[in-house]
Amino acid sequence: MVNSTARQPRTPRILRLGPAAPARGRTRPVDVWLADATRQPDLVEDLGRRVLDAAERDRADTLLRPADRRCYLTAHVALRVLLGARLGVAADRVRFRREPCPCCGEPHGRPAPAGTGVPLHFSLSHSGDLALIAFASTPVGIDVQTVGTVAAADEHEGVLHPREEDELDACAAADRPAAFARAWVRKEAYLKGLGTGLARSPSLDYLGSGAAAAGPPGWHIEDLAVPDGYAGAVALREETGRAARPA
Repeated sequence: MVNSTARQPRTPRILRLGPAAPARGRTRPVDVWLADATRQPDLVEDLGRRVLDAAERDRADTLLRPADRRCYLTAHVALRVLLGARLGVAADRVRFRREPCPCCGEPHGRPAPAGTGVPLHFSLSHSGDLALIAFASTPVGIDVQTVGTVAAADEHEGVLHPREEDELDACAAADRPAAFARAWVRKEAYLKGLGTGLARSPSLDYLGSGAAAAGPPGWHIEDLAVPDGYAGAVALREETGRAARPA
């Protein structure tokens, strides 16, 4: 039950992007939020001191580039504020746990709210000046990345699925960075949703690099409308389907 008296601190500027459309009526919508790290950095710094735990503050302090620190703080403050609102607790009282890894069973899989018993799944990603956060009632993964250079996109051999590598090789050089970014964020979102992360090779699953994502059985993969220079995607396990298990 939501505690309506739980007080939440002021939030950094957060723009709601969702909910994303369900796949042919077979999934529940996923609630997606975008946070811009260039907005209200002083407020975010203050909130970081008040709502993040010691491990999060220590992690922020290891980031030497001010932009990296600012984006990290924005992402984790926004996550705590939004998650706290859903759980009915103050942002600084949100606690996390790790689900078992699908590959080895050890507790380093998807992050989850600790001890709530609430069917609430979330995923967080940040890059450049943007953070994306997704909430759903089934396992979900999200990813955002800055679009890189042609040279970086050309270093894809052995990284992506063979069909995706063929697609990139067929792209005009000017189109290759965006195509690689699309393929990569889809891949990361899916692997986060599975709970394996990059412990499962990105070359195993075909998600595509073109205009439409290909979803593995039991999953819906969707590109997100993010600012120019970025690519974003969300992966949602279908509620009525059975998600693909890691090989």
